[in-house]
Amino acid sequence: MNNDLRYMNRKHTVIGLPSAVFFSIFFILFSLVSSGQVSSTIDSTSIKIGEQITYYVQVEADSTDLVVFPEGQTFSPLEMIESYDIDTLKKSDKYNLIKKYGLTQFDSGSYTIPRQKIIIGDKTFFTDSLRVEVNNVVVDTTQGLYDIKPIIAVEKSGSDWWKYLLLTLLIIGAIAFLLYWFIWRKKPLTEDEKIALLPPYDRAKLAIRKLDESTYLENKNLKDYYSELTFIIRKYLDEKVYDKALESTTDELITRLKILKQGNQVDLSQDDIKNLEDILKRADLVKFAKSAPDIELAKIDRDTIDVEIDHVKEALPEPTEEEKLLDEKYREEQERKKKRKKIWLTVGISVFLLLATLTGLSVKYGFDLVKDTIIGHDSKELLEGDWVRSAYGFPPITISTPKVLKRSTPQLPEEMAQQIELTQFSYGSLIDNFQIQVATTNIKNLGENKINLEQAMEGTLKVFENAGAQNIITKNEKFVTPNGAEGLKVYGTMDSPVLGTDKLEKGKYVILGFTAESVVQQVMLFYKEQDVYAQQMVDRILNSVELKPAEE
Repeated sequence: MNNDLRYMNRKHTVIGLPSAVFFSIFFILFSLVSSGQVSSTIDSTSIKIGEQITYYVQVEADSTDLVVFPEGQTFSPLEMIESYDIDTLKKSDKYNLIKKYGLTQFDSGSYTIPRQKIIIGDKTFFTDSLRVEVNNVVVDTTQGLYDIKPIIAVEKSGSDWWKYLLLTLLIIGAIAFLLYWFIWRKKPLTEDEKIALLPPYDRAKLAIRKLDESTYLENKNLKDYYSELTFIIRKYLDEKVYDKALESTTDELITRLKILKQGNQVDLSQDDIKNLEDILKRADLVKFAKSAPDIELAKIDRDTIDVEIDHVKEALPEPTEEEKLLDEKYREEQERKKKRKKIWLTVGISVFLLLATLTGLSVKYGFDLVKDTIIGHDSKELLEGDWVRSAYGFPPITISTPKVLKRSTPQLPEEMAQQIELTQFSYGSLIDNFQIQVATTNIKNLGENKINLEQAMEGTLKVFENAGAQNIITKNEKFVTPNGAEGLKVYGTMDSPVLGTDKLEKGKYVILGFTAESVVQQVMLFYKEQDVYAQQMVDRILNSVELKPAEE
């Protein structure tokens, strides 16, 4: 049955009846080809109690098909004790997938392994049921009996969260170490940096000594010799006397020195100024007019500059306390600038690495998944949490859920309470992001009447509408559980109320319905339409539903 239903404002109409004929033909064709794509075998049809048999499922599929194998205890009455990895064999343009399960049974008897549900792409296949004989083990009664061992508490196996935390801490530590090593660490000073920290006078004297160690005079390279010599005195004057000494011409510099002398700002003698003027002009001739003075004269000029550096130092007035304070503030400001530069550099590198990491993860896994992993998402936490598999109601409905369903006792009108017995287990509600409900309804005094499952499902939809849902769109189809129980699946969309507002939010729902004599069993799921994690939970839940007869 695959009829499209539209349910709105408590009215429903059936549309698309020709589609039912189409799907009937489709399912007939589907059953004809399914056996060629899916097969199942066991390695033994007779075992002893507790002995393991291996159950094989072989699937032939294209490389682009998504194949979903059974999960959980879908082999009941046999118990699955191990699920092996999938073996893949390439055959022409297709793949053969072989999935193995380890099964056992601890009670003797003849058992039937139910058909298993295999999903290939958007198609559903079922394996054949297989029969297994479980034989008793002969007990050696000559051996003595031992007391029952006490119960031992088993610690719950932890998740691997600590591994991810450790990896994150290692990465952060490595980045922090690199930032410290290349940015914050006090590196050994280079020779040039050590010289730069010396006072101007000491630097000038050191430069004179280095000039003596050069080979300019030996090679008669007077141009470079005088360039170095005049740079030394100009640099010293630039730092201590006139801050434009390096860029001034010889005449401009000498004129400035004379003005400073007249203003009693520099106590240089006329001879000192005259000596500086002669050497600077001679250097200009050597550099620009290709003059070639005697080597001995060059040595004399070197000694004169050495002496004049001392005279300039002596001529400079002692710095006042205010000047010393300004110098101290200047050095502190320079240190602050360096520190701010390091901070901005560290922040910039950190932000870049963070953005690069987030971009890379977003490209590989998707932005929404990365965002939800960092910020958190309720449905994602449910999906990745520890799921619980349990049986609810009687006859029992076995189902895997992200949380344990709690029993709830709905208040029924007295007249209805005399007609039905309702057992209900649930998690969440219609206004939550995710709701699960398992309900078993036992109808009293049914007599020879039969339960109309479609009407029962419509009654559930009315419950949704009474809770405030609007624009309920429904579809239905046949549903078969992994262990072979057949029922009806109703699903679609609805607009549900948003708590505390007059707004409505689009949501999806799935209802599974089963009947057995006077019992109606239902599994109801409701979730937000755009919640991709909820959709994955619904698929996992639907694939885990099993029904067992009341006598079990």
